[in-house]
Amino acid sequence: MQIWQSLILGIIEGLTEFLPVSSTFHLIFTSQIFRLENTEFLKLFEVFIQAGAILAVLSIYGKELISDWSLIKKLILSFIPTAIVGFLLHSVIKNFFFETNWLMLGAFVSVGVIFIIYEGRLKNSKNNKTINDLSWSQSILIGLGQAVAVIPGVSRSGAVIITMMVMGQNRAQAAKYSFLLALPTIFSAAALDILKFDASSSITSQEIILLMVGLLSSFTVALIVLKWFIGFIQKNTLTNFGIYRIILGMILILTL
Repeated sequence: MQIWQSLILGIIEGLTEFLPVSSTFHLIFTSQIFRLENTEFLKLFEVFIQAGAILAVLSIYGKELISDWSLIKKLILSFIPTAIVGFLLHSVIKNFFFETNWLMLGAFVSVGVIFIIYEGRLKNSKNNKTINDLSWSQSILIGLGQAVAVIPGVSRSGAVIITMMVMGQNRAQAAKYSFLLALPTIFSAAALDILKFDASSSITSQEIILLMVGLLSSFTVALIVLKWFIGFIQKNTLTNFGIYRIILGMILILTL
């Protein structure tokens, strides 16, 4: 991996982690386009740069989160189903889901179609509930919805937003909750991957530079995206992301 490649991968992680387009999907296929060998370091890199996204969320919402115990409890309840699925299926996720292009492409395009169909049916509906209105059972259901995103291409944030909109939550509140739910989800997934990382693989000084470039670019771009997306989703629907998914998916199917 070259420095410019680590920079681009970090930018892609920051751009896509909180948008309903699946950051994992974009990282996997960008690595394939770059013809990067699927080494232990690449796996570590893709996990490490997610820390940039976590830091971006904490820098914006950290103070609010610490002062709201009710919100923390809801996030814990939402995280539990995802944690159980992720732990039980970890080897399947890494060795099958992440290695099967047709599955990832199928999920990517299919969710785009779901966005368009759902938004078409929602046109005359009024979603005005907030995070404060969430019940404990609804928090768990959100976690079940997020658990579907263990398949690369589905999108963790997209699954959370759609699930919450079905419950009557407005888009901005659903997007905010998806940001906050990323904290335990990304952190635990990264921790599990690091625990399974082959410690015998030594990291060179060049690789440390690659990790830092990816982390800093991920953090910077994620910070911008977080501030922009809330305003965007208040005035726009998921249809644009659905169209993007279908077009990009078809391009990748034809070229790869």
